[in-house]
Amino acid sequence: MSKLHLVFGGRVKDPQTLDFKDPSSLDVVGIYPDYASAEKAWRGAAQRTVDDAEMRYVVVHLHRLLDPDADKSG
Repeated sequence: MSKLHLVFGGRVKDPQTLDFKDPSSLDVVGIYPDYASAEKAWRGAAQRTVDDAEMRYVVVHLHRLLDPDADKSG
């Protein structure tokens, strides 16, 4: 399975959480085939909003959502 990664962000209610104020207005940066390219996209988006404490961007490991048991050993 491809190790897909989603990068998105938006305004949060509290800068210490990932509780987004308005999930319908999230900024979806894109889906990337590996962590390195997702991190590069995340870094670019996060740096554009560095002065806004209420904006948070994250990288989500889609492959872990699609197949939660794939990363478990044993």
